[in-house]
Amino acid sequence: MTQTRSRPKAAPRASFRGDIEGLRALAVLLVLVGHAGSQFIPGGFVGVDVFFVISGFLITGLLVEELDRTGRISLVGFYARRAKRLLPAAGLVLVVTLLLTYLFLPKVRFSNTAWDVVSSALYVMNWRLAEQSVDYMFVDQAPSVVQHYWSLSVEEQFYLIWPLLLLGLAVLGGRRRLRRGVLMVGFAVVALPSFAWSVFLTSADRAPAYFVTTTRIWELALGGAVAIVGARLHRTPRPLAVVLAWSGLVTVVASAFLLDSASAFPGYVALLPTAGTAVVIAFAVAAGRAGPAGLLSLPPMRGVGALSYSLYLWHWPLLIVADYRFGELSASARLAVVALSAVPAVLTYHFVENPIRRSQTLHWQPAQALGIGGLCTGTAVVAGLLFQLTVWSPARPPVSASAVPPPGGSSASAGAPAPAGPPGAAVLSKSPRGDQAGRPVDRVDSITPDPLVAAKDVPATSRTNCQVQQNSSEPLTCVYGVKDASYTVVLAGDSHAAQWLPALEAVAVQRRWRVVTHTKSSCPFLAMEVALDGQPYTSCTEWNQRVRGQLRADPPDLLLVGNSHYLTVRDGELVTRDAHDILADGLRNTWREMTGIGVPVVVLRDPPYHRRDPVECVSANPNRLTRCAPQRDEVLAGGGGIAQERAAEGQPGIHLVNLNDAICPTDRCAPVIGGVLVYRDTNHLTATYARTLAPRLDNALATVRTGGS
Repeated sequence: MTQTRSRPKAAPRASFRGDIEGLRALAVLLVLVGHAGSQFIPGGFVGVDVFFVISGFLITGLLVEELDRTGRISLVGFYARRAKRLLPAAGLVLVVTLLLTYLFLPKVRFSNTAWDVVSSALYVMNWRLAEQSVDYMFVDQAPSVVQHYWSLSVEEQFYLIWPLLLLGLAVLGGRRRLRRGVLMVGFAVVALPSFAWSVFLTSADRAPAYFVTTTRIWELALGGAVAIVGARLHRTPRPLAVVLAWSGLVTVVASAFLLDSASAFPGYVALLPTAGTAVVIAFAVAAGRAGPAGLLSLPPMRGVGALSYSLYLWHWPLLIVADYRFGELSASARLAVVALSAVPAVLTYHFVENPIRRSQTLHWQPAQALGIGGLCTGTAVVAGLLFQLTVWSPARPPVSASAVPPPGGSSASAGAPAPAGPPGAAVLSKSPRGDQAGRPVDRVDSITPDPLVAAKDVPATSRTNCQVQQNSSEPLTCVYGVKDASYTVVLAGDSHAAQWLPALEAVAVQRRWRVVTHTKSSCPFLAMEVALDGQPYTSCTEWNQRVRGQLRADPPDLLLVGNSHYLTVRDGELVTRDAHDILADGLRNTWREMTGIGVPVVVLRDPPYHRRDPVECVSANPNRLTRCAPQRDEVLAGGGGIAQERAAEGQPGIHLVNLNDAICPTDRCAPVIGGVLVYRDTNHLTATYARTLAPRLDNALATVRTGGS
């Protein structure tokens, strides 16, 4: 039958390769089992890299075949195929995830989840996560329920530029049928700079390097290079092909066990899973049944491979919801949740993916396919925006500084009216340990700040960009209190030091002090190298050297320090044995350096460190707040307090100030004291509550200045 001109001739379907379907199965199993528990597969995340190479190979193969056959690429046809293959299932999972969030997750997560869904639907989630990875306000937040969409974002961005690049090469080549050598130029133009950037950025700033497209696109291009070389690889001598193909598969599997979350990834080590995958794809055909194709093409592997996209979409939201609803799950329970994700995956595959992908109408009318893809994307975007605007309602902003008691009295000055606002720690007695005013209760009249905005109740260093970010080593000097005062106090350390600024600032205004801050995210004031994500934190070491140099050149009248717990690095290796003692030694030596130049040091003992986020708990249990009150001994054992106590003990000129009796007065730590939410995450005080501690900090500092201990 003759085709009408309005219906383009169908491209012949590329020969199906069961081994690639099996590789998809391997990739998704690595991801799923790795997410269930790192003790099963510590480097299960490499499954995503396997997917990248496979996608690059398959997409490039289709484009090159079309170029060879017709001398052109139908962009409409290409994007239509991508739209009907990927967007319906992705949009469905996003909308259902919003429903799961509404039904099962705490309200405090609603806003971020809504924006995450919008970002995922628009396929820019990887850039959102990259930005958040260097924003310390997001470090202690629960992982996004759609975090896994970052890899889909990378792929979709690749799909946008790759066919355009090949078309550009077609024009430059001056021929309808491009030579394979010219096509390899496209691979080199994309892959080589991307790989070099990946190596550099991973060593310089690993957190965003993991997510950004520019460090990952070489992996898809690598698969594209295998497709460009094409059938020539199929003529490889079988004995050699067998060795190479099996070596590639072993490399992929081995990388999942050799790498872990502490590995400098992606960087050059991403060559292990990606090169291994490329080698399997390149030589499995020539290897025949003696190669890994026989194993990868087994029906169970092909079955899982067919479901891999839906499995990947569904498993992560279900894990996040289950983790929250049932508490921290065991590895076996998480594995069970992952297995159960096969149920919605199978339903999505049979009733969403296949009907749309195999629709003859959409095949012959690509504009309709694009329309359906746009509808799916638009539905998810609108759902996310509506969720943001209607389901999640903005709460009251954090209380201002004027709404809390000043140090030294009930009013800021004689004759001034007492400020209106929750008293917080002011409800506690002078000796607050055991004070029943700080005991956990189920209900309170009001909570300030509202849990929905508690994450924004931060010290001025965060609001005014005065905290050095993880990727910078340049000190930022910010001044608070009375800026022209003669008495200077320096506050130095990480965010656990910065959390005391609201209290210190109130004291400084009352006492007419000048407060200078030197704070850096995840970086203690310490003359010793520490680790960040298992790797040497070079920018922290350099920042410390510069800050200590400034303090030696211009010594303050008083130095206040605070810090969380850190693992140290010695000779490039992470030190995990006797970690508290080693950190204590480093802290002690650093503080002695300051007392040696005549600067007294006040160590602000680290507050309790919660395992469960108090803000989420309060948000979910406003009438059962006692559910959010952990045992005092348990939470005091976390953080940097133990090392601080050991470092300060018996040291002249070093004074330990411990206000934890006013943060957790009873044997269980109340999440709300005096109407004020104590924490803004698991390990930082709200600025509001910290400010109510100002009178106690004032008394402690007065004792230090008058020569007491």
